Amino acid sequence: MRKTLNITEAIFPMPVLLVTTYNEDGSVNVMNAAWGTMQERGNVALNLTETHKTVKNIKARGAFTVSIADAAHVVEADYFGVVSGNREPKKFENSGLTASKATTVDAPVINEFPICMECEFIEYQNNEYGVGVIGKVVNVTADEKVMVDGKLDMSLVNAIAFDPYTHGYYLVNERVGEAFKDGLQLK
Repeated sequence: MRKTLNITEAIFPMPVLLVTTYNEDGSVNVMNAAWGTMQERGNVALNLTETHKTVKNIKARGAFTVSIADAAHVVEADYFGVVSGNREPKKFENSGLTASKATTVDAPVINEFPICMECEFIEYQNNEYGVGVIGKVVNVTADEKVMVDGKLDMSLVNAIAFDPYTHGYYLVNERVGEAFKDGLQLK
């Protein structure tokens, strides 16, 4: 028997993404954005309102990075979601993490997160169905610790996902099948 639940974001897992920009003074700004996805191959879409310091920075600089949060840094990732860059100018500094300049865009890369997409700002959408930042991914980097034989091994990333039903974080790291192959058994 099925039970009716309260309406919420209702998609699990939701990625835990760290969107990083430079502030006007060149300091690092970062926010936790669970509402993000690939819009199409090569474009990222983030559901962010214009009141976020990060959105103001993206528009001013024309660039941002998106890192995938991992289990080793769940405290820092959550902190980036509960503290506003509009109210705490030393938000990134307080985390104890470090950053370096991205290779291809005017935005920082958080060194401790294993995967980072460097993005050029394309547009900001604001309509009756939502708001969002659209960016073109121009470079993707990964820490060598999550690579095996020159290829990314997602089981080593220890990515975390957000559960909107209970407000928990979950580890996503076990491969259970082969995409575009396993389903062929039913053909």
